[in-house]
Amino acid sequence: MIQIFGLARIGRDVEVRNTTGGDAVASVSLAFNYGRKGDDGKKPTQWVDGALWGKRAEVLAPYLTKGSLVTVALEDAHVETFRKADGTEGVKLAGRITAIDLAGGGQPQQQAPAPTPKPQQRPAPQRAPAGGGFEDMNDDVPF
Repeated sequence: MIQIFGLARIGRDVEVRNTTGGDAVASVSLAFNYGRKGDDGKKPTQWVDGALWGKRAEVLAPYLTKGSLVTVALEDAHVETFRKADGTEGVKLAGRITAIDLAGGGQPQQQAPAPTPKPQQRPAPQRAPAGGGFEDMNDDVPF
């Protein structure tokens, strides 16, 4: 069994589907950098398609967004062939994700600015009635 362990970036937002049996499966595009930097100053990238199954796929999908840095372990890594848009045949690495953790360094998401809180006015203190305030109480005990 071939395994892959490493630090990778999510290549695109995760897509979650359900099998006919109702199991959730998330497709995760992983970019692993390897080797030495080239003349352009960048390391080569190896793309791997990972499949995350079950409840973890549903729970983690909102956090696995494009650009997120993750540590990941894949099992059953294998080469798959596919048909490219131009009609030629391509190959890719694929595997089943057995462990994935967010490592930080994702793309910051655009958030709306927090609303400015309005100053709260305190109600004016009320004076207690002169008689101790018990005149309006009913003498019947409710229990």
